[in-house]
Amino acid sequence: MAVYSMTGFATAAGGPALAGRRGSGTVSAELRSVNGRFLDLSLRLPDELRALEPALRQLVASGIRRGKVELRVSTLHDEEEDAGLPRPEALQALHDLEAGVRGVFPDARGLSVGEVLQWCRGRRTAVPLDDVALDAVRRCVEGLREARAREGERLAEMLRERIHRLRALTERAQPLLPQVVQRQQQRFIERWNEALASAPGTQPISAQALQERALNEAAAYAIRIDVAEELTRLCAHLDEIERLLHTGGELGKRLDFLIQELQREANTLGSKSAALELTAISVEMKVAIEQMREQVQNIE
Repeated sequence: MAVYSMTGFATAAGGPALAGRRGSGTVSAELRSVNGRFLDLSLRLPDELRALEPALRQLVASGIRRGKVELRVSTLHDEEEDAGLPRPEALQALHDLEAGVRGVFPDARGLSVGEVLQWCRGRRTAVPLDDVALDAVRRCVEGLREARAREGERLAEMLRERIHRLRALTERAQPLLPQVVQRQQQRFIERWNEALASAPGTQPISAQALQERALNEAAAYAIRIDVAEELTRLCAHLDEIERLLHTGGELGKRLDFLIQELQREANTLGSKSAALELTAISVEMKVAIEQMREQVQNIE
């Protein structure tokens, strides 16, 4: 299943309205969408299609799940080729009607040419365009989904590039962890010994007990600065993001949650970092994760 963006645009037109009837009409449908937390659909319809609003809403909602979507529909009724001339059957009907009126009111004034033409124009009814409108909107929704799928594939490719970058940064950080822990342990013990040596008076505790205390404190400190667990969780989140991108479908909200978790792990890595190398890696991770977050906001 494809990954869909929430940004897209599509148009479609339909006609003639009803085959076999005089006159024709066309419908133009236009759909545009941008990102949004939920489906926010607004419709702009001509008065003759107002009754179709529930059906059009259902039609759009069946193909689009999230985003701020605007549907515009316009209609155009084509004039008949002989629109300037009344049809003979219409003139005969008017003649019969006038004769019936004169039979009751012999002194009634006869119809003028202008009145005849006005009556004939009033008898022409607009061609219904409901079916054409539904078909045009249906094709417009399909076009919008195709456009959102193309944009979604570009977003997914960008996310995969950032995932590859984050994995490379994780691989750079992994060999640094034991070195940083060992260096900090050694530095802690040295400062501990310096503090004991500078303390005035004799120590009531044996040197062996002090050495054990120093080692315990150094081990506790090493645990506090160890970020191996954070890197493991970060890799797990990256695996899940890749799985979702491969699966496709409606995954924007889940991706948004995972990006927040990635950001949390990167922040913890920076706060626990005891070496400039790890700090630099944390900063680069945050930049890549922020770039992912901006793009995930556009995924359905």
